[in-house]
Amino acid sequence: MPDYIFETSWEVCNRVGGIYTVLSTRAGLMQSLLKDQVFFFGPDLKEHSDLTFKEDRRLLRKWREHLANQNNMPAVRIGRWTISGSPIAILVDYSHLRSQKDSLYAWAWEHFGVQSHAAYGDYDDSCLFGYAVGQTMQSLYDFLSTQKDNKLPKSFVAHTNEWQTGFTVFYLRAFCPAIRTLFTTHATGIGRSIAGNGKPLYDYFTGYNGDQMAQELNMVSKHSVEKQAAHYSHCFTTVSDLTARECEQLLDKKPDIVTPNGFDLNIIPTKSDFDHQRKAAQTILKTIYLRFLARTNKHEAEKILESSIQPLFIAISGRQEWKNKGIDIFLHSMERLAEKPADRPIVAFVMVPYLNLPSFTKGNVTVIFLPFYFPITGKEDYGDVSQCTDAYCQDILKGFSYYQLLIGMDITLFPSYYEPWGYTPMESVAYHIPTVTTSLAGYGVWAEHTLTNHKQMFSPVTVIHRTDSNSEDVVKQIVHTIRTFLSFDEDSVKAVRKAAANLSKKSTWEHFYTYYQKAYQIALNK
Repeated sequence: MPDYIFETSWEVCNRVGGIYTVLSTRAGLMQSLLKDQVFFFGPDLKEHSDLTFKEDRRLLRKWREHLANQNNMPAVRIGRWTISGSPIAILVDYSHLRSQKDSLYAWAWEHFGVQSHAAYGDYDDSCLFGYAVGQTMQSLYDFLSTQKDNKLPKSFVAHTNEWQTGFTVFYLRAFCPAIRTLFTTHATGIGRSIAGNGKPLYDYFTGYNGDQMAQELNMVSKHSVEKQAAHYSHCFTTVSDLTARECEQLLDKKPDIVTPNGFDLNIIPTKSDFDHQRKAAQTILKTIYLRFLARTNKHEAEKILESSIQPLFIAISGRQEWKNKGIDIFLHSMERLAEKPADRPIVAFVMVPYLNLPSFTKGNVTVIFLPFYFPITGKEDYGDVSQCTDAYCQDILKGFSYYQLLIGMDITLFPSYYEPWGYTPMESVAYHIPTVTTSLAGYGVWAEHTLTNHKQMFSPVTVIHRTDSNSEDVVKQIVHTIRTFLSFDEDSVKAVRKAAANLSKKSTWEHFYTYYQKAYQIALNK
């Protein structure tokens, strides 16, 4: 381990997507290894900052005073990120750099070949933030290196995540090379864009040129930052073997090491509370289903209410990427499933932000859209269901988090087309829920390899082979998997849920953090 770790992302104290989950679940282990010698750097978004940041003006007071007295330096707020381990978080204000934007872009072009001329959207904010973080890291490095108790030279590593922090790499390589740099791409911008634009990413994979596709897809600047950060960092990593192949093809750089994403099982309810929370979630899910059903088939709703019939609850969640996340395949599978009635109702919940389509029933399959998401502003730690068309959904779900609903599911489906890792199936397994994913998801590849010798008739993770041209076959396999699960008796269901719980123990950060430790060594030894 290095003596100090500086880590930065646009998602530090700013819940946007999966990287927030990566960092926030890993922080507790890092703190246990390097107590308060781990510093997370995020953007100071003022009133929009995540409420998991709690400012503490007593922390690093002398350094903050020193920083404030320097010219043309960022203003910072220092406190704790109130997640597992409560690490020190430093929110960086990059507004002082706006007037210098053109000269900074010229500098990045001259020294690192970064093409900022075609920039648009969030490019400016991201790059200025990355540069300001570099300034802040250098100042903190200088301060920590000169403390009286530091009699021996100390080692420092700066871990940067995604293209938004590429300018941090450039700044440190130019002005503070004593800090060794890691750069992790969690998904290449070009790969995601090729897939998202309906182009066949896999059938013609070896024919794609990243620079050429950046021109075609109007991603020149972001691609340029990502590619150059990968080349100039002391250690370049990515999250799965799938994405490593992508990096080599589209960024012309093979990662030095793959650092898979882990999970923190401490967020799972304890054994004594688990069953209680699951029953509570299933009661809520059934209430939503019956209220919806009563509007279209009141007699059927009353019949289910008065009986002991328990619907099968299925879910998909994630970002609103219709093809990449396999939402299209999920809905086709539900329609196909309805063609042959099952012994009990099937209720499929689509918990995808901003996807508020009309819920529907076909046969005994009901699909209910719950645009359930964590707010970007992070103003509360619960999902926002205000987008739900039905007022009763808003009333019932108010105050419930995604995890509090997930625990009530029987099986989850994530038939992804583009998924560098895949936290959603990983989370399901952690909550003892069997899941279906594909061979195009990093977690799916890992699970399939790990479960090679699995003996049970139903795996806790069903991995369906997916290509650019076999969508119909994927739908058939999903339908077969669900019908198989429906045929299970109670003991078989308990067995597969137990297998899911056991598998989740193999993908914790305690297992996967060793890859990061190797990455630190690669950077320190360069």
